Amino acid sequence: MRIRIVDAFTDRPFAGNPAGVLLLDAFPDDAWLQSVALEVNHAETAFAHPLAEGGDADWALRWFTPATEVDMCGHATLATAHVLHSTGATRGPVRFATRSGVLVATPGEDGSLTLDFPTAPLTEEPVPAGLAEALGADPLSVHDTGPSVGDLVVELADEKTVRALTPDHKALVGLSRRGIIATARAEDPSQGYDFVSRCFFPGVGIDEDPVTGSAHTALTPFWAARLGREELTGLQASARSGLVRVALRGERTLLTGRAVTTIEGELHA
Repeated sequence: MRIRIVDAFTDRPFAGNPAGVLLLDAFPDDAWLQSVALEVNHAETAFAHPLAEGGDADWALRWFTPATEVDMCGHATLATAHVLHSTGATRGPVRFATRSGVLVATPGEDGSLTLDFPTAPLTEEPVPAGLAEALGADPLSVHDTGPSVGDLVVELADEKTVRALTPDHKALVGLSRRGIIATARAEDPSQGYDFVSRCFFPGVGIDEDPVTGSAHTALTPFWAARLGREELTGLQASARSGLVRVALRGERTLLTGRAVTTIEGELHA
């Protein structure tokens, strides 16, 4: 069984967010899927199998962290679409049937891929008790992203503050359903990005996610409202780093990025 490691939201190896990708004939039992995800031990491992022609989707897709299955994952969807196109398994747009509905990945002429995801609703709420202490920074505002994403978007004073965060990951657990998206306006937009973010998900086994596509379904409406533009570029300022081009289209958000396969091998289990 062929397994691939793909770096997503980057155009070079050893950057962006790595994801395992397995193309299957059908989904085995959940325990096996979870065991493989733990063995791969990246933020996400994606499992996909083809569906019968004539339906609403072309492939079924599921995502697992080393600890649990998740409802939405952008970088592993990008990685799966990259594998399907780079191996010739599909051409043109591909429709994935997922827990979050049908998600479409469309290839661009420049080699990029654009994901069509649901826009996360944002609701401002008071700063939760313990959040500032757990992050090590005082929030300017906090917005809940609703059940589809399950995170808190935490606006901080500036880019320098976001980059310098050294949170208490254990203390972050329980402050949101999934995790914390820390963000700030870019200090110098001439560098090619409009806002920065870092994402912490210790509750699902990921202390810090390198580049989080799903988080940008919330960051896009958040920064579009503040910057007055619907097309933006976000930099996720993790150690690996990655760029996500975004476009707000009402109830849908477009996430554009590149991907590169770094490892390909056989799974013998």
